[in-house]
Amino acid sequence: MEPVQISLGELDIRMGVEVVSESVERVEVRMPVERNRQSLGALHGGAMACLGEMAGSWAALKYASTLGKACVGVDINATHHRGTRSGYVRAVATPIKLGRTLTSHEVVITSEATGDRLCTVRITNAIVEPLGDLTEALDQARAAAIVDQV
Repeated sequence: MEPVQISLGELDIRMGVEVVSESVERVEVRMPVERNRQSLGALHGGAMACLGEMAGSWAALKYASTLGKACVGVDINATHHRGTRSGYVRAVATPIKLGRTLTSHEVVITSEATGDRLCTVRITNAIVEPLGDLTEALDQARAAAIVDQV
């Protein structure tokens, strides 16, 4: 089967996430620092963890969909290496292991301005049977996201 196309969810849209490229081997997204800062003015660590989960879960779903399956997250960890206060960050998710029942991905988040590594996320997803028609569910989510943006 062909992999599904990424559909931004409500939180993705609120955080300003943009899909740069997507394939089973690599998912790349970007996000503005603005609107995602903590009270001291730096990019919120939770926003980086969330971005890592988005990228890693999308990568897992792209793989799972080639098997006619869906996925659910079962474990995530994030190591914060340094902060940033402005510009955009970029997250690249690549597989560590693509199995029949589990996937693990590494997500490296960098500053677009400097190329510095800001955060490393490791995420594991379980491969599961989809609840209903996966393509239809993603189409509905895509339509709802478009309506929310207007």
